[in-house]
Amino acid sequence: MAFSDYKNIAQVQQEYQIIYREAHFLVTHPQEPSLQFREEFVFNFENIDVYTSEGSRSEIIICPILREVYKRYYQGYSLWIQKSIGYDDRLVGTPDYIIAKRSALGKTVLEFPMIIAVEAKQNDFTKGWGQCAAELVAAQRLNGDMSRPVYGIVSDGKLWEFGCLREQIFVKETAGFTVDHLAELFGVLEMLFQAATTGQDLCKSKE
Repeated sequence: MAFSDYKNIAQVQQEYQIIYREAHFLVTHPQEPSLQFREEFVFNFENIDVYTSEGSRSEIIICPILREVYKRYYQGYSLWIQKSIGYDDRLVGTPDYIIAKRSALGKTVLEFPMIIAVEAKQNDFTKGWGQCAAELVAAQRLNGDMSRPVYGIVSDGKLWEFGCLREQIFVKETAGFTVDHLAELFGVLEMLFQAATTGQDLCKSKE
């Protein structure tokens, strides 16, 4: 069973006994992206129909935003795009984006996934979270440490949603963030990257 076969988060819960909770755990200070990024972003929105297809949302919005935040972490971490992973014959597939610890063997080796990002195909966040939750379970097991949180993102380009899995508890952030407020979105992503790379558990106190 591939990650994309999970149609909603309830399927993942039932199969892997995951407890679902909701909380507002991402509270950050806005952080402005670089002027170069903002100018490029505005140019794309003014001249390209960025929401016309899944490919345009991925290439023009989601990937550039993740890459811009990732640039401050590249020395110790890797950004993977469409990298296949598998824990067993049920937890297998190709996440859209993975932030992982950089392997001592080089950028070609995947090690310790910490953030999984999924594009909500056809703006379907229900299915997006089903897929993302399954990928988080796989990442958790590949890491071999159920107590270390792994973080999930589901986005259709415009709206960005966030969640956290630690042990058997998944916490979904109740607030959504949009590209209409870039500084706020970048602040949230920066907080998430910092937590993932330091092992901080953002949602433990919110359970």
